[in-house]
Amino acid sequence: MTGDVFITGECRRTLDERFRLSLPPEMASAVCDEAGDSILTKERHGCLSLRRAADWQKRLDDGVAILKEKIERGRMERRWSEVQRLGRLLSTRNTTVRLANRSRLLIPEGYREFLDVAPNQDVMLVGAAVCVEIWNPAAWLEALKQDMPEFHTLFQDLSG
Repeated sequence: MTGDVFITGECRRTLDERFRLSLPPEMASAVCDEAGDSILTKERHGCLSLRRAADWQKRLDDGVAILKEKIERGRMERRWSEVQRLGRLLSTRNTTVRLANRSRLLIPEGYREFLDVAPNQDVMLVGAAVCVEIWNPAAWLEALKQDMPEFHTLFQDLSG
């Protein structure tokens, strides 16, 4: 993550009939590069995230390099099923997307089912510090119910 980006805010948007949605300009500029590219990732059922492509790719490349080194050194022999599981998840977890006019996102087909929101229905856009999350409203409400009681402790732990 670049040091100058810390994304916050919450707003409701509607998916159009083609599974497109418009992001507020400040959220769109925080997650796309000069060409308008971002990385769309599956987080948890009912939630997708948008990140700056270069930030995500560096994080991913660094993690994969460490894993490859462990495999080459024979340190993963007893964990092949976990390595395969990770490989499957990596194969389907993210894709590069381009924000049209630097603010309109077309949600790709495999990600639509994961988000579980039909055309002409609302989604919640949430700034999550390092990314913009796109939530199914029911899943967002459930996540808030679970996480909000921990806010003060989390804030103190991370900022103290």
